[in-house]
Amino acid sequence: MKPSRCADADNEALIIERAAKGDAQSFAELYDAHVNRIYRYIFYRVSDVGTAEDLTQEVFLKGWRSLHRFKKTGSPFVAWLMTIAHNLVIDHYRSQKHRPTLLDETTPADPSTSPHQMAESKWNQQKLKEGVGKLKPEQQQVIMMRFIEGFDYVEVAAALGKSEGAIRVIQHRALKELKEILSKEMG
Repeated sequence: MKPSRCADADNEALIIERAAKGDAQSFAELYDAHVNRIYRYIFYRVSDVGTAEDLTQEVFLKGWRSLHRFKKTGSPFVAWLMTIAHNLVIDHYRSQKHRPTLLDETTPADPSTSPHQMAESKWNQQKLKEGVGKLKPEQQQVIMMRFIEGFDYVEVAAALGKSEGAIRVIQHRALKELKEILSKEMG
C-alpha cells in the first residue's frame, strides 16, 4: 500500500483547502486517505457489506457537500468524517427500527487452527460481542473506535465532541464494566 499524500497534517490542510474551493481531485485524495477507516467503522456497526458501502459513500457525499463548513480546529479531518459516519449509522438504525450488531466475525480462520481452537475462539468472540453490546452506546463507540479502529484519544475526542480526559474515563469505565460482564458470563 502506497503512503497517503495526506499523511501529514499540514499537507492535509492544504488539500482540504483546495477541496473546499471545489477541486474534485483534492477531495479524491482525502477520500483515498480515509475511505478504509470510515468503511471499517461503519461495517462494524452495521455488519452488512452493502449497507456499509452505501453509508460510506453517503459520508463522503455529505462531506463533499459541506466541506466549506469544515473548520480547522486542531482536530483531525477524519474525526469530522467519523462524526458524519456516526450520525448516518444512527439515522440508519432509526429508520430500520432495529439495534446494531457489533464485532461480527469478520476475520477468516487460520487454516492451521484446530477445530477445537476455532470453536473456542468463536465462542470467546461471541461472548465479547455480547459483552460489548451490553455497554452503554457511548462506551461501545469508544471501545470500537479505540480498539477496533485504532484511533488515538485525540481522534476519538474530536469525533465525539468530548475532551481527551472524558474519553479516557469512558474507556476505563467501559473496560471495567466489560471485565465484570465477561467474568459473570465465563466464570
